[in-house]
Amino acid sequence: MKLIKLVGVLVGASVLIGSVQAQDLTGRLKKIKETGTLTLGVRDASIPFSYLDDKQSYQGYSIDLCLKAATAIQKKLGLTALNVKMVPVTSATRIPLIANGTTDISCDSATNNMERQKQVAFAVTEFVTANRFLTKKSANIKTLDDLKGKTIVSTSGTSNLKQITTLNTERNLGMNILAAKDHAEAFLMVETGRAVAFVMDDILLSSLAASSKAPNDYTVSAEALSVEPYGLILPLGDTAFKKVVDDALINVYKGDDIKKIYAKWFLSPIPPKGVNLNVPMSPQLQAVLAKPTDSGEPSAYAAVPEAQKQSSKKK
Repeated sequence: MKLIKLVGVLVGASVLIGSVQAQDLTGRLKKIKETGTLTLGVRDASIPFSYLDDKQSYQGYSIDLCLKAATAIQKKLGLTALNVKMVPVTSATRIPLIANGTTDISCDSATNNMERQKQVAFAVTEFVTANRFLTKKSANIKTLDDLKGKTIVSTSGTSNLKQITTLNTERNLGMNILAAKDHAEAFLMVETGRAVAFVMDDILLSSLAASSKAPNDYTVSAEALSVEPYGLILPLGDTAFKKVVDDALINVYKGDDIKKIYAKWFLSPIPPKGVNLNVPMSPQLQAVLAKPTDSGEPSAYAAVPEAQKQSSKKK
C-alpha cells in the first residue's frame, strides 16, 4: 500500500458488539461514531515511535499502541468496522491539529508537561526518556558547558528547543541555537557539520545514530537536562474519549502485550535497515506500566535524579 499524505486502515471488521446510539455520545466519540473514522496524527521520522519505513508505511511503538486504542474505540461505539486515517504531523503542528479537531489522537513521541496540558490532554504515559544532546565523538563534547559559544540544533515545536533556549540564557552560554523542521533535518546538521550538537530525547538520538551511515561516529551525552514522559496527545476536556483510550492502554500494560510491543521496537531489528536499538526497559518505564499515570510533573516518575527534576521544571 502506497502511503503519501493519508492512510486508511480498516480495524477489526469482524468484532461483534452492542450498539451505542450517537445521540448518547459527545465530543470525539460522537464524531467518530457518525463518520466511522478515527484520525491519527503520525510522524515521518520519529524512530521507533512513529515513522515512515522504506515501503512508505507508517509504523512504530506509538502507532501500535494507538491501534490498540482504535480497537477499544470501535468496541465502545458498536461499530462493525472502523476506518483509521493516518495524517502526517510535525512537532509544531501536532497540538494545533488535535485542538482544532483535524486529528483525534497524536501517535508519536510527545513529552507530557504541565504547560502543554493547558492546550491538550495526554493518555497515560507510554515511555519515559531524558533530554540529552548528540555530538560527534571527534568533537570531544562532554557537558553542556562544553557547548558554550557553539552552534547547536533542536527540532521546532519541541519542549527540548524551549528548554535549551532557556538554559542558554540562564547560564550565559552564548550558543547559536538553530530550529530544524524535523528530527531527520536536525541530525543531518550535525552529520554535515552545520551544528555541533543536536538536543533531543535520548531514545530518539540513539535511534537516529544507530540508523545513520556511521553509527560509531556519534555519542549521546551522559548529562541529562530533564526527564521526558511521553504520552499520546488527546483533545483537552474530552473525558469520555480519554477514558476509552486510557483504559485500552492500561489493559495492554497489565498483560503480556506491552512486553511484546516493547520487544518488537526496542529489542529486535526494526525496518527499514534492520537495526536493533537494544534498549532494555528502564526502571522509570517499568514503574509507570505497573502504576499508570498521565502526570506531567517530573516528580511522578520513579528513579529520576533530583537534578533532572529541577531542570525539567524550568522548561
